[in-house]
Amino acid sequence: MSNETYVYVIYIASTPEKVWTALLEGELTRQYWRHENQCDSDWRVGSKWKHVADDEKNTVKIEGEVLECLPQKRLVLTWISPERIADETKHTRVAIDIEEVGEMVRLTVTHDQLYPEMQQGISKGWPRVLSSLKSFLETGQPLDVFA
Repeated sequence: MSNETYVYVIYIASTPEKVWTALLEGELTRQYWRHENQCDSDWRVGSKWKHVADDEKNTVKIEGEVLECLPQKRLVLTWISPERIADETKHTRVAIDIEEVGEMVRLTVTHDQLYPEMQQGISKGWPRVLSSLKSFLETGQPLDVFA
């Protein structure tokens, strides 16, 4: 397991409730991420979750477990590519913190325990996804995260 950490902070003109819902509800994640977040129970600690591509095969891209869940404030997940699930050194962790700041939300994503290939991928991916989330919540129009 690596000690590398990636942190991304973005401010969104929205509410903690709307940001939280957009992060967890598959119908919404599909609109700005082109992937759907799915959970086997209501995002409770210990629940399994999957990040599923919006494609014909519903390909599971990432999976993991909910480690911490404080609605509208903090979500911590394990994060692993299905093909690497047997390799404990390839398991990473994501913490998502939501803080109300005036009429905005400060959204902080901290992705840690990274190995080089995952760090390279998420350093491109998180800014695109979170910028699309911001655009989606503020204007109703997401960005093309795969442009």
